[in-house]
Amino acid sequence: MSGHVETPPSGRRRKPHKVYLPGFIDEEDIGLGDVIRKATSMAGVRPCGGCNERAERLNDWMVFSARPSADS
Repeated sequence: MSGHVETPPSGRRRKPHKVYLPGFIDEEDIGLGDVIRKATSMAGVRPCGGCNERAERLNDWMVFSARPSADS
């Protein structure tokens, strides 16, 4: 990846973007990193340290939800 996701100034973390997907997501919200981790695991790809860090960053960036967010 050529881009780098930076932490906002003063160490604050932004709220992840929430995507409402009724019918595709059960009860729990799931991060984009976890979705990719599960898909690659099912395809037989073993995760490495970089994969785990990438999954955490993607989870911080986007979350899929079965419920609409309160701020939309």
